[in-house]
Amino acid sequence: MYTIETPRLGLRPWKQSDLRVFTRMGLDPRVMEYFPGLLTPQQSLDMIGRIREFMEANHYGLWAVEIKKTGAFIGYTGFSVPRFKADFTPCVEIGWRLAFPYWSRGYATEAAAGCMEYGFTALGFEEIVSFTAAINKRSVRVMERIGMQYCQDFEHPALEDGSPLKTHVLYKKRK
Repeated sequence: MYTIETPRLGLRPWKQSDLRVFTRMGLDPRVMEYFPGLLTPQQSLDMIGRIREFMEANHYGLWAVEIKKTGAFIGYTGFSVPRFKADFTPCVEIGWRLAFPYWSRGYATEAAAGCMEYGFTALGFEEIVSFTAAINKRSVRVMERIGMQYCQDFEHPALEDGSPLKTHVLYKKRK
């Protein structure tokens, strides 16, 4: 049932039942604080469609994360390939997004660590990157907890000049 298991979490393909919670996450200003804006319900559904297509084509991607004990869907963790051009692309990025009620419980770190291990061992990645807005200290802490090293700041090309989110930090980990 799970592609990746950690002590408390299971990472798995998406289910229809995940859509409602994921749509609410896209409308939550706390969850979307370091993104350019909230997602409409249709944008959330479109995003899940792209995630599923990517997983079908690549046999990896952004997995749904659930608490094994309860079966509760809490967000996603996994890999993507950034579509923008930068001095570090092409690359494989690890990312996560959890519903607010599940923050500050170590779930993001646990899921990302399990995912990172899977990427190096099962998928054979040589290097995995992660990046976020420089002001997103919570995600930076997760990157550091899973053993990633700071590499550089960069200006995200998809964000407008003057945006407080424009400056990003890049972290990497090699096998």
